[in-house]
Amino acid sequence: MTVEPRSGSQQGGIESARRAYERRDWRAAVDGLEQARVGGDLSADDLYTLANAAWWLGEVDRSIDAGEAAYRRFLQADDATKAAMSAMWVAMNLLLRGDDTLGSGWMRRAVRLVEERPDTVEHHYLRYVADVETRIDTAGALADAEFEALVAAARDLHVQGRRFGDFNLVAAGSVAEGRILLKRGRVGEALGLLDEAMLTVLHDEMMPEWAGNVYCHLMTAWYEIGELDRAKGWTEATESWLETIPSAVLFRGICRVHRSQVLQALGSWDRAAVEAQQVCVELDAIAPDTAAEGHYQLGDLARLRGDHRAARAAYLEAHGAGRDPQPGMALLRLAEGRDDLALTGIRAAIVAAAGDPLACVPLQAAHVQIALAAGELAEADEACAFLEAMAEGYGTPGFVNEARTARGRVELGRDRFDAALPSLREACAGWRAVGAVYDGATARVLLAEAYRGLGDDDAASIELEAAAAGFDRLGIPASVRPGWRSFDLPPDGLTAREVEVLALVATGRSNRDVARALTLSEKTVARHLSNIYAKIGADSRTEAAAYAFRHRIGAAPDR
Repeated sequence: MTVEPRSGSQQGGIESARRAYERRDWRAAVDGLEQARVGGDLSADDLYTLANAAWWLGEVDRSIDAGEAAYRRFLQADDATKAAMSAMWVAMNLLLRGDDTLGSGWMRRAVRLVEERPDTVEHHYLRYVADVETRIDTAGALADAEFEALVAAARDLHVQGRRFGDFNLVAAGSVAEGRILLKRGRVGEALGLLDEAMLTVLHDEMMPEWAGNVYCHLMTAWYEIGELDRAKGWTEATESWLETIPSAVLFRGICRVHRSQVLQALGSWDRAAVEAQQVCVELDAIAPDTAAEGHYQLGDLARLRGDHRAARAAYLEAHGAGRDPQPGMALLRLAEGRDDLALTGIRAAIVAAAGDPLACVPLQAAHVQIALAAGELAEADEACAFLEAMAEGYGTPGFVNEARTARGRVELGRDRFDAALPSLREACAGWRAVGAVYDGATARVLLAEAYRGLGDDDAASIELEAAAAGFDRLGIPASVRPGWRSFDLPPDGLTAREVEVLALVATGRSNRDVARALTLSEKTVARHLSNIYAKIGADSRTEAAAYAFRHRIGAAPDR
């Protein structure tokens, strides 16, 4: 093939594009290289650079096209190693986009090119992608011998990275081995490896695509094992790293998913929904698996706020993109009063996930609630025992708090209020310590039920007041607050004191009269009345009095 000589302006444009790539200005790099490509053939190295820069911008079709062209040019030049890396790049793009057949074909092509060249660093990069990373999620289901072989393969990547002086492989091997060991509950070993990967990515010079890979794995690991504080901290660290990258569509999208999960756990639901929605928009055509997580997040947030139609639609979107909609769909069925469908769905999901204990934690937590509602106490107890075993094995705050809440639920189901009380008190304290607003408020409602069963109505009322504050912060209507209906509570989230104020206002008394009757200041009465108006949707004392009459609060005003 004859290549036309380049003009000085063309060559200058390529040099400018290369410099843009080095400073991570992906847009300028892509535009410059594409312009040069129109004017004549790019070199194999420049095509590979174009593929990489286009990937950062989320332009997957362009990245695949350039990667395939680079692969062909490297083969023509008899550079099998670089051809293999180009093929791997194409394969990763296709696999992320959900094209498993073509992606696997390109990956096999890449592996074949380097399998006779085992002593190159590129060979070990391919081993990581083809043989290790793709098996992390299913590692828990492997037979013992296969599992140990996978651990050894990940460990060898770390060793080879040290031998070649390549921090990318060092960190990739450490994080892979750590995540694999977590699947079998070997927490001490795993955490040490994950911490080592953290040090490497924070303090050593890594290629940005490999640094992003490690950041994503670490965010996933901490959230997966219920380490909410670490998940929050590492998500923030990833955001800081992304500030140094002008455009990083895929990594930014993955970070958004984890940020949405953390924001939901910490009670910032509006922000969590915004982040999840952005993921769905940005990654739908680039990384459907990640977009599916965004849809699932939107489903959870809608369900918890009582918007069942929106929740169902979002769960179905997640399912259509390849994400199992459980346990969200089963919990939605439970909220709709379809205990039978909820129980069938959660049972099937647990069977499907049986080889991955970490994936079973949220499923079994939902199983406890659903089985109790369906009257299957022994089944709920079995699910609770699983959660307790995971809490003992991992010892992370999320798992421990989940197990304590589940034990409290089961003991309440047996009317063993004295046995439920300590577990629920510890759960409330644990959720509060990590800032989990919804879980903490839910545990307080359960604790109030235990106090009521023991005859301590005053303690029950205190816990309900605290739970109401959490639910109010999240914007959850009283009608959909978990466990709320089992109490004879005022409507629309009114507190006991607000009911007293409303009852007196409904008789036509002034703020001064109400203050005198309840031994309050007039300013406090005015504040209570303002809160009452907001909760019941009233604009005047007359409307408030009518509301009180409809809900049998106090006496109807004189006419």
